[in-house]
Amino acid sequence: MKYFIIYSLLLFSVAQCSNELVFKDESFQKKTTLPCTGDCPAISVKIPVADGVPVVADSINKKVFSVLKEIVYFGEKPYTSKDYNGLLTSFINSYEKLQKEYPNDKFGWEADIKGSVKYQSENILNIEINHYTYTGGAHGYQGLRSLLFDINTGKSISNDQLFTNSEAFKAFAEKKFRAKYKIPANKPINATGLMFEKEKFQLPQNIFFTDKGLLLYYNSYEVASYADGTKEILLSYKEVNDYLAIK
Repeated sequence: MKYFIIYSLLLFSVAQCSNELVFKDESFQKKTTLPCTGDCPAISVKIPVADGVPVVADSINKKVFSVLKEIVYFGEKPYTSKDYNGLLTSFINSYEKLQKEYPNDKFGWEADIKGSVKYQSENILNIEINHYTYTGGAHGYQGLRSLLFDINTGKSISNDQLFTNSEAFKAFAEKKFRAKYKIPANKPINATGLMFEKEKFQLPQNIFFTDKGLLLYYNSYEVASYADGTKEILLSYKEVNDYLAIK
């Protein structure tokens, strides 16, 4: 009887574990097969893959992959790849096609994408995608993407869903932004050389949950030139708690 109870408890423990969302990092690499010297065109992807709760994990993984398809492509439309290996192959194929069409030109293509679980609580999951791509020109493009999910359903959370009142939070964030970047309250938001559309402050496309607070992150070109770099504000949870609809 004693052993039966222990065995039953072990089975219960395993069943519980199988219902927990877990992540494992998966890595993918691809290089050109064409002759090259120095840093040969290549692409590297390291991404967290969800497992443990099939429906939730599937929803998260599909969204992450769809975002990478928005990042890794060349031309007018994203690739139609169905998995990461196919995505990397399509990227390298684009380079090789271009190289064969213009054999006398040099193309130093590169892509490096690293994903990580930035934050996880009872209600919210935040995955960060740190990406760099170069497909010609004066410089490549480096950026951060924030993917927010309802951790219980796997469904994506939009920035508007984060707040009880988006306009009220935006007004609060603008005051903090102006204070950090020394923009007078009685001056236009672009008075110091920023590039907000229509001279109106807007929340960034990417908002991160961190251990220290809510990070509002503007990538290069979003509100400033490439030379001026990224802009960001870190707001403590104590400051923003009343505005948050999801905590």
